[in-house]
Amino acid sequence: MLRERNFRVFLLGYSTSAFGTSMATVALAFAVLHDGGSLTDLSLVLAARIVPMVLFLIGGGVLGDRLPRRTVMLYADFLRALTQGAVAVLFIVGAPPLWALLVLVGVGGLGEAVFRPSFDGLVPSLVSPGRLQEANALLGLCQSMANVGGPALAGVLVALTSPSVVLVVDALSYLPSIASLLILRLADTRPKFTSSVLHDLRSGWRLFWSYPWLWTVTLQFTFFNLVVWAPYLVLGPPSADRSYGGAGAWGTIVALYGAGSIVGGLFLLGRRPQRPLVVTTIVTFAWAAPSAALALHAPLIVVCLAAIPAGVANSVFNGLWMTTIQQHVPSEAISRVMSYVAFGAYSVGPLGLALAGPIAEATSISAVLAVGVLWQLLANSLVLTMPAVRGLRSRPAPADEPAEAAPRR
Repeated sequence: MLRERNFRVFLLGYSTSAFGTSMATVALAFAVLHDGGSLTDLSLVLAARIVPMVLFLIGGGVLGDRLPRRTVMLYADFLRALTQGAVAVLFIVGAPPLWALLVLVGVGGLGEAVFRPSFDGLVPSLVSPGRLQEANALLGLCQSMANVGGPALAGVLVALTSPSVVLVVDALSYLPSIASLLILRLADTRPKFTSSVLHDLRSGWRLFWSYPWLWTVTLQFTFFNLVVWAPYLVLGPPSADRSYGGAGAWGTIVALYGAGSIVGGLFLLGRRPQRPLVVTTIVTFAWAAPSAALALHAPLIVVCLAAIPAGVANSVFNGLWMTTIQQHVPSEAISRVMSYVAFGAYSVGPLGLALAGPIAEATSISAVLAVGVLWQLLANSLVLTMPAVRGLRSRPAPADEPAEAAPRR
């Protein structure tokens, strides 16, 4: 697969920017706190990135289907590089006003909302159809490695230099991504759109709704983010602080989850299950394991071991899920359909983050985490009963079909 030039070039640029982005999350948090910002300020800054992503995902999907996806991604990368560089400059010059940070981080979130749907639609044009699942697995593997190595390197650089230096590194990390997009050899063979944007939105929704397996798994993932993952992210750190000695224990748990994601990505390479959604549903039972271990106040070693299969499930799910969508949804509509998938899956995440703490204070951390565990077990069991999920099969494709024969335009 790496012999295919387009994918090889794109993978190098994407991996670099993903590594920089994973570093920036840590750097931005320390930059805000080191400059006298409160926890409330930090919450607002982090939310300023997420909210535009959710609000503009569907619009980003329309752009990705109406315009050349490489062009959309180029402008999005330019926007993200400029905003991240501007944030770094503000911290270098002095303590920036909160409103300026919120604006710049929000514009960066807008860039991510525009980038992602086009990214999902571009990948199938970079490799031959028979190598699509392997391509998704390798991209997921690179993202998992960035999620593990990026924060660790950022922590070291923040300690040795300053958070603003790491933010500069992140801004520069978009340059290889921009360069890789510029030198791709692609032909835009999609039909010209003569309809209105509103019509495109409606047609994208109708197509999304026409696949029962698609909206079923999207709905499942929506509630997973609300009931399972958001409470885990919010309540995991205080659980570690109260029961396992503090931040070091939580860092170990998160690192092992990332290590599991790497293992899952490696495991998926070269494997093409005939019933991909059955596999994804079965493996994601493991997503309940870390919450269950924390809810039961299990020994730290048990919590750490529970995080590994959850990480494996993350890579397996993402790789097979993306491949299934790319195989079954028409290429000219993938960006719009994926924007509905992403919007549905992530729109309620901020609500889960906001509610987990107050509900845990009113009841207990264990009670909230236990509800998430029970929900994950029940939801996955119900999804497995769906004929549309059980019956969906992977589409075979010739492994030697070239993907880069088209001239660059």
